Amino acid sequence: MTIKSFQEVVRSRQSVRQFLSTPVKEEVIREVLEDAQYTPSNCNTQPWNVHIVSGDKKDELSEALLRANEEGNHTPDFTFDMNAFYGRYGERKNTHGKAYYESQEIAREDYKGRKQAAAQNYNFFNAPHVAFLFMPSFGDNVRVASDIGMYGQSFLLALEARGIGGIPQTALGFSADTVREVLGVSGELKLLFGISFGYPDKEAPVNGLRMGRDSIEDSVTFHR
Repeated sequence: MTIKSFQEVVRSRQSVRQFLSTPVKEEVIREVLEDAQYTPSNCNTQPWNVHIVSGDKKDELSEALLRANEEGNHTPDFTFDMNAFYGRYGERKNTHGKAYYESQEIAREDYKGRKQAAAQNYNFFNAPHVAFLFMPSFGDNVRVASDIGMYGQSFLLALEARGIGGIPQTALGFSADTVREVLGVSGELKLLFGISFGYPDKEAPVNGLRMGRDSIEDSVTFHR
């Protein structure tokens, strides 16, 4: 297996939204997890608690999440408001949403199509595996959540280095109680997000979607 350079990995990584059914070998998944384990964390607390779900258990969880979503049974551990983004942040969010639906030829007024597209989150975009990133709760949770975010990036880049695709999904945290119930996870652990992963379906039009990035001048200030 050819390992890419860091620059190739970080610049070629994308959020994959259609996967092949081919499973990733367990030894490869373990290698990815070993890489991600080197993620830095506040006071070296290593607060990530990761659950990898595959096979029949993944199908069971998908059915439960689809049902919870259809019933409006949302139990997020953390708040999320799509309307809270303002200014340039909101512009980026809207540009992304427009490009995503257009890549699937879903019109803005096609509410049924948009609902069906959103529901794909809960069948994990047909990925053979999904990782759920749980965390303990300390204080206001901000420091812990930042550690989990860094772990998620390490995990995604370790996948990309091996030609495996992934997508971080906020939506997978919207039914945290459902996930905990199906997986038998303690209520003391909070669900931040999930990452569906597997080999990308390179023929799927949606995987041709590449979102741009603003220049560093828009987000970095140099002080001398």
